[in-house]
Amino acid sequence: MTITQPSATRAVDLLDDELIERCRARAGGYDRDNRFFTEDLTELRDVGYLDVALPHSYGGAGADLADVVDAQRRLASAAPATALALSMHLYFTGGAASLHAQGDTSVDFLLEAAAAGDIIASGHAETGNDMPVLLSTSRAERVDGGYVITGRKRFGSLGPVWTMMGVNALDAGNPEDPRVVHAFVRRDDPHVHVQDQWDTLGMRATQSYDTVLDGVFVPDERVARSLPAGDPTDPFFGAMSTSAFLQFGAVYLGAADRAFELAVASATSKTSIAIARQTMAHHPLVQADIAEMYTDRFTASTLLTTTARDVTAGIQHPDAPAQVFATKQRVVELAMAIVDRAMDVVGGSSLARGTELERIYRDVTCGRFNGVNRHLATEIIGKAVLGVAPQPRW
Repeated sequence: MTITQPSATRAVDLLDDELIERCRARAGGYDRDNRFFTEDLTELRDVGYLDVALPHSYGGAGADLADVVDAQRRLASAAPATALALSMHLYFTGGAASLHAQGDTSVDFLLEAAAAGDIIASGHAETGNDMPVLLSTSRAERVDGGYVITGRKRFGSLGPVWTMMGVNALDAGNPEDPRVVHAFVRRDDPHVHVQDQWDTLGMRATQSYDTVLDGVFVPDERVARSLPAGDPTDPFFGAMSTSAFLQFGAVYLGAADRAFELAVASATSKTSIAIARQTMAHHPLVQADIAEMYTDRFTASTLLTTTARDVTAGIQHPDAPAQVFATKQRVVELAMAIVDRAMDVVGGSSLARGTELERIYRDVTCGRFNGVNRHLATEIIGKAVLGVAPQPRW
């Protein structure tokens, strides 16, 4: 599970201070109006941010995973929903670039599509399936030249703009060998129905619509894999999931970075008539909260950065898959703890609708659901450490 492509242009360098502040200034309005981040997308696309993970040969910057993780964390410190939605496109392009660098050209069609301007979304979440990607409630029927796919996909970030979506569906044609087909539908394929129903607690600007696939034909040239159901060992799954989960961790840690900044700013400026030295920075419990936040942030940052750099460097840890899942899970948990303490430090004003910290508090709680939840992460890590096969499940 390695990402080993060369990096020349650092993705984070595309995010100058002025761009970051413009994204921050718009984030509250997107959240309030439950609106897609159209202006952010235009600016980020103009500076080449959507192409950072593409190899140089495809017109991209050739940025590696560690670099993309750093950039996503910086973007999320200003606009968490923008960064989260773009992680879907970036994990597909980054994963495909990783395979390409290793000599596997099976998903080069994703690199070609992205270079041509396609925006790629993720269509793996399904009601009734708590093992996304590895299993599926959608159906794939083999036909001449490809598959016909039927099902409903949830939480499709980039809902208003995606042009291509990665989906998975179960091919049960051989009951002795059920397989999960990984394919890419186009928005303009017949029988693709994108449904605008997004109205959630947090990450509202992602506009993560449902997509109904009502017997969609996908040609073989857009089929990435047909894998045994429940099997996580294929390099395609490894490259995509590694890129995704580490970016998810980066997004929520970026949100926590900003919450920490807001808490420090509040503690060093907020006063009380009951404190002789005036600012709340002199309150011992505020000091303790800031210290805990700093420690959690340092721990999460070290864990995320080390894992991303090891993967990028191609260091072959025998427990690499478990490390990736553990990193995402722990980083998100620490991010939520940081934001929770920030609320204590800032106080009751952080409850007011429209304040930045109130929005961050709602955004960061969504991290418990992205990719895998705590139950599935624990199952995957425990089985990996114990050497228990993922299937049969129990």
